[in-house]
Amino acid sequence: MITKPKGTTDITGNDALLWEYVNSVVSNIMTAYNYEYIRTPIFEMSELYHRSVGENSDIVRKETYDFKDKGNRNLTLRPEGTAGVVRSYLENKLYASPDIKKYYYNGTMYRYERPQTGRLREFTQFGVEVIGSNDPIIDAEVISLQYHLLEALHINNLQVNINTLGDEESRANYKEALLKYLKPHINELCEDCKERFKTNPLRILDCKIDANSEILKNAPKTINYLTKDAKDRFEKVLRYLDLLEVDYEVNPRIVRGLDYYDHTVFEIVSLDKEETSQSVLGGGGRYNKLIKELGNKDTYGIGFACGIDRIVNMMKEIELYKNVQKEIDCYVMYVSEEEKLHAIEIVQNLRLNGVVTETDSLNKGLKGQFKEADRLNAKFLIILNNEDLKKGLVNVKDNHTKEEEKVDIDEIVEYIIGNL
Repeated sequence: MITKPKGTTDITGNDALLWEYVNSVVSNIMTAYNYEYIRTPIFEMSELYHRSVGENSDIVRKETYDFKDKGNRNLTLRPEGTAGVVRSYLENKLYASPDIKKYYYNGTMYRYERPQTGRLREFTQFGVEVIGSNDPIIDAEVISLQYHLLEALHINNLQVNINTLGDEESRANYKEALLKYLKPHINELCEDCKERFKTNPLRILDCKIDANSEILKNAPKTINYLTKDAKDRFEKVLRYLDLLEVDYEVNPRIVRGLDYYDHTVFEIVSLDKEETSQSVLGGGGRYNKLIKELGNKDTYGIGFACGIDRIVNMMKEIELYKNVQKEIDCYVMYVSEEEKLHAIEIVQNLRLNGVVTETDSLNKGLKGQFKEADRLNAKFLIILNNEDLKKGLVNVKDNHTKEEEKVDIDEIVEYIIGNL
């Protein structure tokens, strides 16, 4: 028997309903915030990720799915969403109009990691990218959107861990202090951190292996090396978050794992879970230098990403999934062949008018059809019998109130729609 590849999963049954529910909330919230849907390819030229994510990042060195196509081109399955959106922005000259661009995406990503709960090799993320504004209010809006979207999914015990990497001068000051601090301790850290010390020391702070070491806990903090302008900007972001009723905590250890971040960086965690990587539901930050690096277009940007796999797991753990169940509007019931002909017509008319409708196709008796209608949580039952049909009537039962009514067969669609 052929089985699914390691690190992937099938989504069926109640899990599929939960995924559909999360996707619908995402779509509704993004529409309310005036974010435009964007879809980019699942695979891109490898150079895109090497330049944006970083040649020396763990993602590029260890985790990307790279391959050559039949034209001998180097391609990579996307490991994250930002780079593709920025590439699309530049390639399609979306900067031609001066307005701010607000995009959201929802799709699969791929990283070759050790599979575990909430961390698969094929996983799904939704996220946003806002391009064209450096106003701190946009930082606060992006964080607030993520925070309140998760609240809309009834995940309420949330906290945003936020930090700032500052501007270019701030980063240079901090990098110098960090190198000076880490140099005497570097041999006590993991092999990856020894390499990061030479290439990008800020990544050491994001190390999964040494995360709880006293060395990293006592490392210098970015917030102590900010220029006045960077500090003032960060204080505005926090002030706006207060107005937007976002629960946050300034956490100097938040640096995020990708090279392109500057200024505001953040993660959103559930306080209902023990503090581990699995408690992190999403995160992001500002990337004001990335767009220029990829296309010589000096433009501001900020975004976030959330893992749907991890969100669904969280909702199941706190039993929110009990509120998400299969429901249909109408179940049409029949027994005889003549009744079946009318059922086919009624079902078709209801479906074409947007009414979620089902009927029997397994030759069940009336008792079996009642059970099936209950399993599907049908709001209305349309029970056909030849005597009523001769009079041009059908029997409609409200499956919640148990009230029944005879309805003209030619008015059944209007009746059902009017009572939904």
